[in-house]
Amino acid sequence: MQTTVENTEKHTVKLTVEIPPDEYSKELDATYKSIANQVKIPGFRKGKVPKQIIDAQIGRDVVRDEFLEHAVPQFYRQAVSDQDLAPIADPDIDLEGFADDAPLVFTATVEVRPRLELSEADYSGLRVTEPGVAVAESDIDEWIDRLRERFAELEPADRPVIDGDYVTIDVKALAGDEEIDALTRTDYLYSVGSGEFGGALDQQLPGTKPGDILKVSEEMGPGAGEDLQGVMADLTVLVKDVKARKLPDTDDDFAKTASEFDTIEQLRDDLRTRLGEMKEREATAAVRDRVLDAMIDSIDVDIPETLIDDETEHRVAHAKERAERAGLTIEDLLEAQGWDEDRLRQDSRDHAIRAIKADLALEGVARAEKIEVGAEDLGTEINSLAEAYGRDPKELAKQLERTGQIVTLAGDIIRGKALDLLVERAEVESEGSDDAAAEAAGGEGDIETPDDSEETP
Repeated sequence: MQTTVENTEKHTVKLTVEIPPDEYSKELDATYKSIANQVKIPGFRKGKVPKQIIDAQIGRDVVRDEFLEHAVPQFYRQAVSDQDLAPIADPDIDLEGFADDAPLVFTATVEVRPRLELSEADYSGLRVTEPGVAVAESDIDEWIDRLRERFAELEPADRPVIDGDYVTIDVKALAGDEEIDALTRTDYLYSVGSGEFGGALDQQLPGTKPGDILKVSEEMGPGAGEDLQGVMADLTVLVKDVKARKLPDTDDDFAKTASEFDTIEQLRDDLRTRLGEMKEREATAAVRDRVLDAMIDSIDVDIPETLIDDETEHRVAHAKERAERAGLTIEDLLEAQGWDEDRLRQDSRDHAIRAIKADLALEGVARAEKIEVGAEDLGTEINSLAEAYGRDPKELAKQLERTGQIVTLAGDIIRGKALDLLVERAEVESEGSDDAAAEAAGGEGDIETPDDSEETP
């Protein structure tokens, strides 16, 4: 098979593919065999009808059309692979010539993914900073306080309610004139600020005292349960008593209760070690992100609008799926963020452009360094995915092959290797090392403490 490539418009190529008869004859024979198995012609067994009889009874044009319908896409995919092209749209195919004992010739005009041709100087020595990994005493204090919150006790409070208290309440909930049994509670211990009954109740409870009665109308939030979320309810709430949280002292008894250690110093030492390990992992991840950002910022590539639009739509659809999984509409989610759909689409487009540039850059590095993916690499990744999803590795591998996702997985592995190389060759400097050391020694350095979204040591 001979293929020539001609650049026509921007990001568009025209492939001219010529297949000699000896290469397409097997496909043509397979078409005759398929038709022979489908038709019934007197005097011939099914599947044993000669070609000349099929041509006479069914029509040579029918055979030709069926052959072309299956063979041309196959030869097109082979030509694309041979020329190492990445189409981003369906091709426009024109048949140039096909006759008995003559080559099959067709053209395919298609928009393709751009390619970056990079030299080593383009991606070596990227300069980035690494977050400090020193653990400050304030970091440890933060985690100790979180442990204290978990082991807090409730004690009566002879004062008005404040945010963070627990109150015993009676709740009567109505939807119109009908009582909502699932929301009606007696002697219910409620955490002020939890949002279980919506925000209006939490806003009115602070400042109240036992005996006060509140009336609020509120749309129930996620804390009310999946069946009640979004239900509009009229609540009558009687405050019966107030309880404040009493945090345990940070002493050896607390360490024994909250951990496997006998002393508070042992607990702090363990937290110091585990926080250090966590910060090192976070710093490693941050360096990879920053190196990739630096690479993206260093390249200039014209990206086809088709590619940007497709990636943008994919991200918008993913946002809608996330909203649905949370029991919300995309409009609800955007309103909660103070966004509208125009801002969502613009943000998705901006992220799409950077994601595409990242892929193109890493693919360019992989080509320059001749990075390849082997069976061992694929096996390792498939085993990891199978373990994560509780699947059998062999069955998962078959599914990936069957759906064509094995190619996507191989691409991900290659881009990962390319990023590893970029990080290895980057010039990485530590940031804020003096401040971090001062804070770790008890100074006033500005060290970011972990929040609830980070990994718990």
